[in-house]
Amino acid sequence: MNHPLSYKDAGVDIDAGDRAVELMKASIAKATRAEVMGGIGGFAGLFDASALRKMNKPLLATSTDGVGTKTEIARQMGIYDTIGEDLVAMVVDDLVVCGAEPLFMTDYIAVGKVIPERIADIVKGIARGCVKANTALIGGETAEHPGLLKDDEFDIAGAATGVVDADKQLGSHLVKAGDLIIAMPASGFHANGYSLVRHILTTQKLDLHKTYEGFDKTLGEILLTPTEIYTLDCLALIRAQQENIRTFSHITGGGLADNTARVIPDGLIAKYDRTTWALPAEMKFMAEVAGVPQHDMERTWNCGIGMVAIIDPAIADLAIKSLAARGMKAWVAGSIHAQSGPGAAALEGTYLTR
Repeated sequence: MNHPLSYKDAGVDIDAGDRAVELMKASIAKATRAEVMGGIGGFAGLFDASALRKMNKPLLATSTDGVGTKTEIARQMGIYDTIGEDLVAMVVDDLVVCGAEPLFMTDYIAVGKVIPERIADIVKGIARGCVKANTALIGGETAEHPGLLKDDEFDIAGAATGVVDADKQLGSHLVKAGDLIIAMPASGFHANGYSLVRHILTTQKLDLHKTYEGFDKTLGEILLTPTEIYTLDCLALIRAQQENIRTFSHITGGGLADNTARVIPDGLIAKYDRTTWALPAEMKFMAEVAGVPQHDMERTWNCGIGMVAIIDPAIADLAIKSLAARGMKAWVAGSIHAQSGPGAAALEGTYLTR
């Protein structure tokens, strides 16, 4: 007689999944807002939208994203409690570009095998990121994929919803010639361009566990530096200077010029002055060790800028001081100019040397 087959025999451990849920509850409890109704474990997360009635015409904004192959660096390093912050940053900071306040998000974690402590660490990072963005984590899914993913492989994705009043929506329609570009620094590679990073690691035989000359952390630790979350800084700037903020651009996949061009209308061009900032040491190191051309680097990595605000030049000093008061360094990195043709962006000059 054949041995009876169970779901666990097929590679799905329900008990391990339940254990993971128990371990993540404390983290999720911290990532909440007053509008959240009920707890986790239901079929849907509930959020009280009554406050939206105070708006003239509330527009819901939504964004979905992941963290690319940065997950592979986390797997190789055995560090899982930071990658969740990257996920939150990728999602919520896309919402704030149009002036929307993120309200809540959900996550999706796919694994080859559920290891409860590892799942709890991933969710801990997601919850920590949500706290930084004042965004509620109201639900999620952990899916075990035996046969599709190896036991220690995983991927994560998330979606967030925010709201902006229609008459306060930011965007390319507000951008004018003469506006200035205020840059906010990146904390590192963030969560983009890791396929190139990993290719360099392999071809140049770099060691994630080694501390290279000029750095005080291992290469793996540097590459796992969590993405900066700009949401609350941007929202504070909007509240203080709504009439003078044109839009933001979240510098993610595609680099500085391509992402900025997404918020520039036809007939204008955003020009960045490289002489106003230095290329981050870790990016310079990776580019030099592998001979990555500057053009490719600038279309792949953020090159040191994670978020930009396009503003009326009259408030440039005030905006920079306001951000500094919140602990966010900022500077004028460029300006908007008239031109013929589709909206565009370009980088000029040479990076500062450290």
